[in-house]
Amino acid sequence: MKTSAEGGVRSAECKGKVHAANDLALTFRIPHSAFRNLLSVALIAAGCARPAGESVPVTIPPGATLEAAVDSLAARGIVEHAGLFTLYARLHGLRGSLKTGVYLLAPGSPWSAVVDALERGRGVEARFFVPEGLMLAEVAAAARAQLGVPRDSFLAAARDPELAQGLGLPGDARSVEGYLFPTTYLVPLHIHARDLVRLMTREFAAQWQPEWQARLDSLHLSRHALVTLASIIEAEVRYDPDRPYVSAVYHNRLTRGMRLEADPTVAYAYGRRLRRVWEKNLAIRSPYNTYQHAGLPPGPIGQPGRASLVAALYPAGVPFQYFVAQPDGKHIFSTTYAEHLAAIRAVKRQRTEARAQPVPGR
Repeated sequence: MKTSAEGGVRSAECKGKVHAANDLALTFRIPHSAFRNLLSVALIAAGCARPAGESVPVTIPPGATLEAAVDSLAARGIVEHAGLFTLYARLHGLRGSLKTGVYLLAPGSPWSAVVDALERGRGVEARFFVPEGLMLAEVAAAARAQLGVPRDSFLAAARDPELAQGLGLPGDARSVEGYLFPTTYLVPLHIHARDLVRLMTREFAAQWQPEWQARLDSLHLSRHALVTLASIIEAEVRYDPDRPYVSAVYHNRLTRGMRLEADPTVAYAYGRRLRRVWEKNLAIRSPYNTYQHAGLPPGPIGQPGRASLVAALYPAGVPFQYFVAQPDGKHIFSTTYAEHLAAIRAVKRQRTEARAQPVPGR
């Protein structure tokens, strides 16, 4: 609801516009100009006649003329006196086809505000939240759930070779996996899949810092390889301070020609999240299975956030080559395999003790 104070401010604003327009009209001596400005005064007054109410959505379909748009505005109670508003809108430069969209407008709004919204195409915006680490299929599911974007349309757009080429991805890149930057977006209501994918990849490009390219050169990595590594780090880390140490383990293993043996790459090979990676899962035949293939997988396995990109670029300066996750999500890092085996035994004891603890209330 609008408060009386807000209504008073709006009323004062409208009176001010009328007086300003009146003063402007008095400065003209040519009859036609005087008539035009006096007409504007009358139209401004008509547009400020009512206090604003609760906002309602108004749809402007593709190719809608000004007259058709005014009919929609009048039907939704946004404006009274459709003919006068049409004349006012034309006097203020609004004519021809309008921008398609769903607009959130309040009945009784000043006509200047309505014209400004239609002229600028300020439609209703929807919030789209993408957390770090989602796989492409999961981002598509989020777009469908939050925005109503068809899943298949989103996946088709994300797999468009032209879009991948525009990002500078390798020719064999199957999609823009890894480059759909995870953050919260404000997007137009009913945004198309291709526009959404383009928006997310542009956000990735905007987040990429110029100094990062020089760092890539010193690491002897391509940007695609770096994003791939960052996506694995993103999938592994639950405790933020561990991020540069997990990165160090992978960098050290790559330098020594060791297999990464990263469980998240096995899950990606299955095309879905696994509650736990078992010994039998390690046998899956896939170029993404880093237990079978040395080096990085062919591409990213999810969408890394900025923190994982930075960790991949700047690993901790430690000699660790192994890590194992504890039940609380923190990792134990080791330099030698013997230390790693001891860490695994310690984690198993933690899990056994946790299962033995009585459940509160039972």
